[in-house]
Amino acid sequence: MLGIILIIIGTVFGEVSSSMGKWNVNNKSESIYTLGFLNIFWVFIIFTITFLVKGQFVFSIASIPLFIIFIILEIAQTYSSLHANVEADRSTFGFLMVGTIPLLLLVDIFLHYSINLTSLIGISLIVISLLFLFINHGLNKKGIRYVIFSTFNAVATISIYKYLITNYTSVEALQFVICIILLVFLFTMAILKDKENPLKYIFKKKFLYQSVPNGIGNAISSLAYLYAPASVIAGARRGTSVLASIISGNKYFHEKHIVIKIISFILVIAGLILLIL
Repeated sequence: MLGIILIIIGTVFGEVSSSMGKWNVNNKSESIYTLGFLNIFWVFIIFTITFLVKGQFVFSIASIPLFIIFIILEIAQTYSSLHANVEADRSTFGFLMVGTIPLLLLVDIFLHYSINLTSLIGISLIVISLLFLFINHGLNKKGIRYVIFSTFNAVATISIYKYLITNYTSVEALQFVICIILLVFLFTMAILKDKENPLKYIFKKKFLYQSVPNGIGNAISSLAYLYAPASVIAGARRGTSVLASIISGNKYFHEKHIVIKIISFILVIAGLILLIL
């Protein structure tokens, strides 16, 4: 239960940040890579403070081969998710990312975890809701390639992340190291591709409102995986994200097909409830 509560809170914070970030990028207030840098920066600060206070930094040398794979996939996920967030409709982004859940359950089956009938029915409802959207043209295809890649790649990154924090490293240590790597990547991209120095934006009030909630949300969400299976956490996260993206997509970005999306959302929620039972 604690894991579900944490991921819901974290997702709400993250959705607020994502909507504000999309608005700022679309209005040319910042580049897409500065957006990513600022979001990761506050995650880094929070986890740095956490492990300094706790005085523990658990990172096993044995995890390095798997960690290298995780780094590569996480960089790809960061790049793809940033473009998906900015280019795709908020609700398109939220709905398609729900596809991570049945894929994670397939991973559970591959790893010989038992999947009951209730979970299978839940997966079916989620798939039906997505098909319903496509058939009724409820999803805008703009930026959809980034969303689809992020959906599939998230299965790998979430699975590896869960395995690493369960068997090799502490959440604080893993987040500290990966945040440094992502910050270097995003800073380099912002400088070389967009000719923009992200450091100039860190303490500006407008961007603090955008990036600090993301830092808090990511920190809370990262801890949630300690308390529940990855597929259950992903289910709660995607369901919350879908609701928030429908609200923000319709109110702030004037997206269409809200009725279709609400019907699909009800199906998604029903599926998620069955997955969690």
